[in-house]
Amino acid sequence: MALPVRTQLKYWGLAAAVFAVILWFLGDVLLPFVLGGAIAYFLDPVADRLERLGLSRGMATGTITVATGLLFVILALAVVPALVRQTTQLVDFAPQLFRNLQSFLTEQFPSVMVEDSPVRSALVSIGDTVKERGAELLNTALTSALSVINILLLFVIVPVVAVYMLLDWDNMVARIDELLPRDHAPVIRRLARDVDATLAGFIRGMGSVCLILGTYYAVALWLVGLQFGLVVGVVAGMLTFIPYVGAIVGGVLAIGLALFQFWGDWFWIAAVAGVFFFGQFLEGNFLTPKLVGDSVGLHPVWLILALSVFGTLFGFIGMLVAVPLAAALGVFARFLVEQYTDSRLYRGLTDEEQEQP
Repeated sequence: MALPVRTQLKYWGLAAAVFAVILWFLGDVLLPFVLGGAIAYFLDPVADRLERLGLSRGMATGTITVATGLLFVILALAVVPALVRQTTQLVDFAPQLFRNLQSFLTEQFPSVMVEDSPVRSALVSIGDTVKERGAELLNTALTSALSVINILLLFVIVPVVAVYMLLDWDNMVARIDELLPRDHAPVIRRLARDVDATLAGFIRGMGSVCLILGTYYAVALWLVGLQFGLVVGVVAGMLTFIPYVGAIVGGVLAIGLALFQFWGDWFWIAAVAGVFFFGQFLEGNFLTPKLVGDSVGLHPVWLILALSVFGTLFGFIGMLVAVPLAAALGVFARFLVEQYTDSRLYRGLTDEEQEQP
């Protein structure tokens, strides 16, 4: 005989509270395991496809591990040093950039840029702040993320956890399925499938879109000859998961840099703008429909709210789990709305009276 609903709610509510407390106090300790699980979840479809081609699960995991390791080495040797160098140069160049903008506005709009005007003071203040706080902000972000867990844990434990979880992913899912409450197993499986579809559509899909667009922006801007093109491409690619934000931020930054670098040579300025227009065309017509689809159901405002709330409550680890939890909560919310519209609380007695002859 199943437990009463009130008793079940008490037990599951207590379990949720314990989980929240653990996440609150052990957030930094759990960081490598959350990252490892996310990597394993992201790569599980690749392993499944390799298994369908005839490889065993161990061989598929080994192939993915070797390929990922080679890619990491290539990035560490070829891309990361250039990215760090350009980021440092951009932070140092920012005050000069704002001084150039100030000179341009003074020549074109002298009435606005008079001495002690608000616009002039704001530009000078922004330039000085970027130079003084830019490196400090980057250092603070890294320090806060790695305050408890050192670099060794991240770069050693995360790959190990990812490999083991990828190797045993199907077994873990099957074991969890065996532990589901029998009365609620069908509903839980249905919700899990919906959550997985949402996560697969958003995390895997948008992760692929961000990677493709970031690579495209960085390479295209480098070919055009834009200074700091690699940094702009990476920033635009990382922000693509928030609709329009990546293109707007990256486009404004790239076109602004192009105006100072290629001023008077409008062909190259138009080429930089064309890079982002083509990137948006590619994303909207090919990448997002193909890799993400229309069934994700995560509104941009809901996504931003989730990142803000979970980031504030749980710090860096909260931002990592914000998107999966937002997707899961969205599925649960739709399920609750569906149950509500089928209940007597919503329908009342009206439907029963209409069904009676």
